[in-house]
Amino acid sequence: MTVSRATAEVAREAVVLDLGSIDRSDLDLNRLRGAWNNWTLHQETGEGAVRERVREAGVVVSNKVVLDRETLGSATGLRLVCVAATGTNNVDLEAARDLEIAVTNVTGYGTPSVVQHVFALILALTTRLPEYMAAVAAGAWERGPQFCLLDFPIRELSGLTLGIVGYGELGRGVARLAEAFGMRVLLAQRPGGPEQPGRLPLSQLLPEVDILTLHCPLTPHTRNLIGAAALGLMKPDAVLINTARGGIVDESALLEALLSRRIGGAGVDVLTTEPPRRGNPLLTPDVPNLILTPHVAWASRQSRQRLIDEVAENIVAFRRGEARNRIV
Repeated sequence: MTVSRATAEVAREAVVLDLGSIDRSDLDLNRLRGAWNNWTLHQETGEGAVRERVREAGVVVSNKVVLDRETLGSATGLRLVCVAATGTNNVDLEAARDLEIAVTNVTGYGTPSVVQHVFALILALTTRLPEYMAAVAAGAWERGPQFCLLDFPIRELSGLTLGIVGYGELGRGVARLAEAFGMRVLLAQRPGGPEQPGRLPLSQLLPEVDILTLHCPLTPHTRNLIGAAALGLMKPDAVLINTARGGIVDESALLEALLSRRIGGAGVDVLTTEPPRRGNPLLTPDVPNLILTPHVAWASRQSRQRLIDEVAENIVAFRRGEARNRIV
């Protein structure tokens, strides 16, 4: 895309399709507004409204709204799609390439937030915070004969083994904090990838770990990676953490493993379908040792501000003719 063409297109509208999934009226949007001349900000966009809202746009910003070939093809003035996320599976990249529409994403913006959330889940499960909170609420402390309750065994992280599947930006951030806690860190071979020195096949890693945390993308090689067979290899008191993608874990198999006490617990921030409008096995009431959060590991205010600011920088770079964070 030449500088002159990109600059000429700035008179066209820029559209955000799902700002409500990023901003809850707590972010500074000035850098975004300054990156283009004419903005329309939609809090959400239903499937039936997408094509109409992008038809006259020069730039489209989407977090999770799907932009398929038909939609992209109908937007004859569209020159840039900014995915307000790292994953770009909501955009037909082949169609964008064919139509000469640039596509950018944002990486690394959520690392502190995700790492913090991973350890919030780990600490809550190993310290048995939900059980102790429930016991206090039920009056067990008031009725107890001692000054403390010792009903639920607490585990120290120091000396435990953490297994990491996916050793990119997020996996490395988790590993650094794990080492600060005195944990031993093991890395899994990349599913579907070549063997790498110092990494273990999943079948060898799983029996060794006290905590398994997932930080890999959802691909044909990782779909249902953690199913009944994998869960069966884990220690009976092992904990599974998934802040990556829901489809990496077979949720029915995980439910069964938790109900049968086959593993010690799970902290899950992502589900196969989000939001889970038709239910999900992990929404079954009273699943033991399960903490389920609504895809918020990435969502600190600081993280969301970095995301918006990076989208703005991608647009500014596009106007200059620079290929910043370009996927297509």
